[in-house]
Amino acid sequence: MRRQRRRYAAALGGLFLLQFIGGCSQPRNELEQVLADGELVVLTRNTATTYYEGPDGPTGMEYDLAQGFADMLGVKLRLVVAANVADVLRQLAEGDAHLAAAGLTVTEPRRHWLRFTPPYQEITQQLIYRRGTARPASVGQMEGHLEVLAASSHAEHLTHIKTDHPNLVWTENSELNSEELLSLLYEGVIDYTVADSHEVAINQRFLPELRIAFDLSDPEPLAWAFPRFRDDSLFLAAEEYFDTLRKNGRLAQLVEKHYGHVNDFDYVGTRTFMHHIEQRLPQFRPQFETAAGNNALDWRLLAAMAYQESHWDPRAVSPTGVRGIMMLTQTTARDLGVERRSDPGQSIEGGSRYFKSLLERLPERIEGRDRYWLALASYNVGYGHLEDARIITQQRGGNPDKWMDVKENLPLLHKRKWYGKTRHGYARGNEAVRYVENIRSYYDILAWTIERNEPKPPPVTVPAAFMFANPAL
Repeated sequence: MRRQRRRYAAALGGLFLLQFIGGCSQPRNELEQVLADGELVVLTRNTATTYYEGPDGPTGMEYDLAQGFADMLGVKLRLVVAANVADVLRQLAEGDAHLAAAGLTVTEPRRHWLRFTPPYQEITQQLIYRRGTARPASVGQMEGHLEVLAASSHAEHLTHIKTDHPNLVWTENSELNSEELLSLLYEGVIDYTVADSHEVAINQRFLPELRIAFDLSDPEPLAWAFPRFRDDSLFLAAEEYFDTLRKNGRLAQLVEKHYGHVNDFDYVGTRTFMHHIEQRLPQFRPQFETAAGNNALDWRLLAAMAYQESHWDPRAVSPTGVRGIMMLTQTTARDLGVERRSDPGQSIEGGSRYFKSLLERLPERIEGRDRYWLALASYNVGYGHLEDARIITQQRGGNPDKWMDVKENLPLLHKRKWYGKTRHGYARGNEAVRYVENIRSYYDILAWTIERNEPKPPPVTVPAAFMFANPAL
């Protein structure tokens, strides 16, 4: 316990009178109590934007933030999952947790009894309808059933604007969460709902018929909430935590991790992919699973790569002569011992071994998903060009080991000002960025579909060199 306290004191520079910690037999404030108990209790919700059990373990923006805070304090994280926003607020008021990390919008009514940390993200409330129905141009043009979350910022905002729209009527649902309401809309059970912009961006990939009618609010901040009836010691620690995250770039990395690949929604492409999951994938899944097992990789990631390459068409041929389900060049296929690139099993095994070799070439210090995204970029643009982009990234003050920074500089490889100074010259780096981001989205949709329709598979043992820092992709 003293070691944990010393670690925390070093992180915060003695900001919170930690001279009392360890010197008192009884904790004097909430922060000291958390350190003494060795546990941080956090209220959250089970949604794609907060916390959920992904294909490979717990993940979500709020989960990562909460786990990071617990790690900084040197204590264990215990999550309390509330059914909806109303329950989050009720349980927080009843003292069931130290704080709420649940995608809560900062609103004036909530400020009366809650403390909010500095915001970590901004969202916009959006009116959502279903493709194929009439799009309302304003609140006054809505004709149908509008349903929103009870005790939500959406309900607060509707109450506020009802003054100008006296005929506005809605139902508040206290049983479902935001994603379930979006599903009801997708299924045609309700006509409209209100959702936050980041929730819409995530869920449109899985529910592609959802459409945004218009923004219902200006940008609003999301933040953690603490009850005002407690002392402010733990709250001040959280403020310092978020300040540190901003200064060291970790907050931007987390936003990129969870949302960097979901902004460009493609309705036709998403519907086509979901159709191909049903119609094409089953005949190739055994080969993906076998190759993944042989090379200690995730078969879903291999399948997402193959879809980006060929749409799971083993006869695919590009204008440059690459062919097969993994689109191998003739030279690469020969080096890998692949005799027939059009043979799905050979192509998938060869592509898997090639991808694994790229993972192994990257410096050992590159960890987690950054290692995978950078290896994917090199699969597309070539390892030499990736190294050129990493050098440019470093020259421009970025981190060459972080995909978030490298993807900003890969497009420079097609500008003479930059590629003229590199070892490997011109490359279409912007295509490599799209390649990686598309695969990330394909992986998410594929993993979500499998999770929804099949029992969860047993965990696969993966060598430490290929483990993600956070287990979910």
